[in-house]
Amino acid sequence: MRYFIELSYRGTAYHGWQTQANGVSVQTTIEAALSQRFGYPMYILGSGRTDAGVHAEQQFAHIDVAEPLALSDSLIYSLNCILPEDIAIKTIFPVRPTDHARFSATARYYQYHITRYKNAFQSGLTYHFRPELDEGLMNEACQLLLRTRDFKSFSKARADVTNFLCRLDLARWERSGDRLTFHIKANRFLWGMVRTIVGTMVEIGQGRMSLDQFETIIGAQDRNAAGRAAPANGLYLVEVAYPPEVLAQRVLVG
Repeated sequence: MRYFIELSYRGTAYHGWQTQANGVSVQTTIEAALSQRFGYPMYILGSGRTDAGVHAEQQFAHIDVAEPLALSDSLIYSLNCILPEDIAIKTIFPVRPTDHARFSATARYYQYHITRYKNAFQSGLTYHFRPELDEGLMNEACQLLLRTRDFKSFSKARADVTNFLCRLDLARWERSGDRLTFHIKANRFLWGMVRTIVGTMVEIGQGRMSLDQFETIIGAQDRNAAGRAAPANGLYLVEVAYPPEVLAQRVLVG
């Protein structure tokens, strides 16, 4: 049987989502907790990879098991007691054998948070950036992004993909007090794409790059043409979307 796991995590202490040899990942930490709770090795597959230091308010993974799980509030509670404080399982629910955490997803929604002033309670959770930014200009750049299909200029050079095409459904900047938030939603994202877009747009917001230059960068299809990537700590995976039938048995029991 296949189950989806809905979870959230603060990525500060982890070398990204995916299991790797050079550091502790979110995936291996969850697999260790599941294996301890059920008494045999368990492996999960996530809806997508997040880089080291990136956070997730909503992430999904799936797991295959030979026997049905006895789903209950106490099961979620026991798993969360095993997991460290910076990872939380929200729910586990059954899905069809063909439902896939990665390939069944229809969209991903990210937010990037920038704050001008230091806040002791937000350390590692936002990008502390002092210069003033013109979100009006940055939103004009968003309109150029929304007309774009090929995002090769904003992908890490070593990205293991067959194409760089993405369908953007949302791209906008929004200010609330001290916080400037970038909202971006697409059917898929390339490795390093959001952080590179943010880093390049920060140049526009400071008046150090024109909209014409930004458009030239998009057309160049060359990562070297874009700006530096923004730090990971301001980036959040906020939502992963699936068709209603995939989430039909989702119940928040935790």
